[in-house]
Amino acid sequence: MVEIITIGDELLIGQVTDTNSAWMGRELNKAGFDVQRITSVSDKKEEIKDVLEKATQRAKIVLMTGGLGPTRDDITKKTLCEFFDTHLVFNEEVFGDIQKFLKGRVKSINELNREQALVPKKCDVIRNPMGTAPIMWFDYNDSVVVSMPGVPSEMKRVMSERIIPRLIQKYRPGIIIHKTILIHNIPEAVLAEMLTDWEDDLPPEIKLAYLPAPGRIRLRLSARGDDAKTLETKIANAVDGLKPIVGDNIYGDEDLPASDIFAEFFRNTEKSLALAESCSGGYLAHLVTSVAGSSDYFKGGMVTYSNELKQRLLGVRERDLKEFGAVSKQVVEQMALGVLDITDADYAIATSGVAGPGGGTNEKPVGTVWIAWAASGKGVVSKLFNFGKYRERNIMRTSETALIELMQMMKKGEI
Repeated sequence: MVEIITIGDELLIGQVTDTNSAWMGRELNKAGFDVQRITSVSDKKEEIKDVLEKATQRAKIVLMTGGLGPTRDDITKKTLCEFFDTHLVFNEEVFGDIQKFLKGRVKSINELNREQALVPKKCDVIRNPMGTAPIMWFDYNDSVVVSMPGVPSEMKRVMSERIIPRLIQKYRPGIIIHKTILIHNIPEAVLAEMLTDWEDDLPPEIKLAYLPAPGRIRLRLSARGDDAKTLETKIANAVDGLKPIVGDNIYGDEDLPASDIFAEFFRNTEKSLALAESCSGGYLAHLVTSVAGSSDYFKGGMVTYSNELKQRLLGVRERDLKEFGAVSKQVVEQMALGVLDITDADYAIATSGVAGPGGGTNEKPVGTVWIAWAASGKGVVSKLFNFGKYRERNIMRTSETALIELMQMMKKGEI
């Protein structure tokens, strides 16, 4: 029903990341609209006209961003005039908005600024409260085409306040409800096999999507209809049927980062946390402190990369480092107990592994990671993992797994 077109050479060469489409897709979906296609196109007249011609044949709603600035490479308005067989006219209201917006910012209004008040005669002008480029709404055959600035703040404001409400009034879309279940430590193919019968029994109103990432999978259930309560009940029943199959591998039921889910859980425990990191290199502490309010429970941590600091700061025994190596159950458990003692925290996490790409051996290949969790008065537990050969992924998976596993063990009373 909806197609999004983003315009600009800067998007195609990677100089600017297209965040507009992702935001628009989320907001349109919340409002009940299905986005069928997203296209990025260069600042070339024929390219814009070609993609616009195809989009208006496929979709009822075509939303465009970009190419509306005051410089010569901003050709969207002129291209729209050619496409809709119209011409530019001067709009006094838009010019007044431009003068008001630029007052105090420039000494005088130049010709390029003045030209921004030129708009296609056939369009319905929606005034821009945050910039100089007007928004243009075209009713075209059975479709609507809306051209907006590429500046995210300007686009978001007008989409939220003017475009989406007007589209809802015109098309009256149905209701879409999403529920995301977060699962870890089950490969996608294995999970799909586990869920075959459950998936076959889903009501026709519910669509299932697998969204995999390293070490975890988001299962998204989407339901479309006219009655929100009915859809919510059907999704809740589906989730109830899922839980006995997946069990403890479910670590969340909201589409949030693991760090956010951990933060909410840990804050409610009213316990404190400390970290001792080696292979994760501080990324674990970054995840913890990336969530506002982490100072309520996070005492601090140490990145003890060298064996010397493991011994001096955390009390790891030299003989164990020599006999078992830094990447070992013995060492990582001493690291967790050491930082627990130093900080007087309630819980501690320690990591030690071979992040790669070098440093691996036959006994301990790249991706070998030990994680330990210690609790005051309850001792320490540890687990061995192998996360693969990619350094960045190993660091990320180590850190997220450390948080998820602690949360799950605490829920089950294992630590």
